[in-house]
Amino acid sequence: MPAWLWPAVGGAAVVLVIVGIIIATLGGGKGGKETPTDTPRPTVTLTEAPEPMMPVTKEPSAAVPPAVADAGEPWTRFADAMVMVYVPAGEFLMGSTDADSYANDDEKPQHTVYLDAFWIDKTEVTNAQFRECVEAGACQAPASNGSSSRDSYYGDSSFDNYPVIYVNWNQAKAYCEWAGGRLPTEAEWEKAARGTDGRKCPWGNQDPDCDRANYGSDCVGETSQVGNYPSGASPYGALDMAGNVWEWVADSYGDGYYAISPSNNPKGPDSGGFKVLRGGSWVSSPDDVRAAHRDVYAPDDLYHDIGFRCSAGAGSPGE
Repeated sequence: MPAWLWPAVGGAAVVLVIVGIIIATLGGGKGGKETPTDTPRPTVTLTEAPEPMMPVTKEPSAAVPPAVADAGEPWTRFADAMVMVYVPAGEFLMGSTDADSYANDDEKPQHTVYLDAFWIDKTEVTNAQFRECVEAGACQAPASNGSSSRDSYYGDSSFDNYPVIYVNWNQAKAYCEWAGGRLPTEAEWEKAARGTDGRKCPWGNQDPDCDRANYGSDCVGETSQVGNYPSGASPYGALDMAGNVWEWVADSYGDGYYAISPSNNPKGPDSGGFKVLRGGSWVSSPDDVRAAHRDVYAPDDLYHDIGFRCSAGAGSPGE
């Protein structure tokens, strides 16, 4: 090769070497990672987010409870964030038979009652919830800020989740109306407590004990937090329907009413000077916490073991 060609050939070689290095570096050569050009990219499908690790509290979404729901399915009331449970329409056995040695005459005869579907509070109304009504100007404060053994109870944040007490029938009625509901009828209360099989107590036919209910002075000897006895739940998931505090219901009292009671949606006697209470309390004997037991007080009476819960017609609050 003539000597004068060496510079040109050498320069071309250098250029070729540089180009080869660049191609190899970019992956176009055999020494690099080949990138297919004729294979389509996989399609990415968006899926729902996984369930959260921690439970999410359902906020109240409407002022009207659903017209239809599964038995035991909860709904949160708008006004006071009270959880309510659903009791479907149908018949149940109300009252007691002669076979129950504890039964009083005003629980007889046992009779079949049909009720429309309704909702009832899962627990008794608490101090904190009742205070909201008082602060809204719709309720009168309880007659005492204390309880049986506590100087400070209502208004003390330590007892916010305990049942409100020292409220009479009129105060209970006013609260339920403020919250968008009403006091349950006596028949509604009993069905919510015992279901349709005629059981003696919310949990079944077993005698009460301190694991299922706060009753008798030997269990707690005072009110306890609401919902503290899940093993004593009723068939629909309502809690504390035996013990803790007596609960006002809407009905006036009639000792012979069961013999003449309507078979559909009874609401008690048209008149009467006394109102019915249900469920027994923390000072009650075993026979008082039976689901069929009835007690009676004047509507202005209030004590350290009387409270209440509310109900609502399915799809129709306050009805």
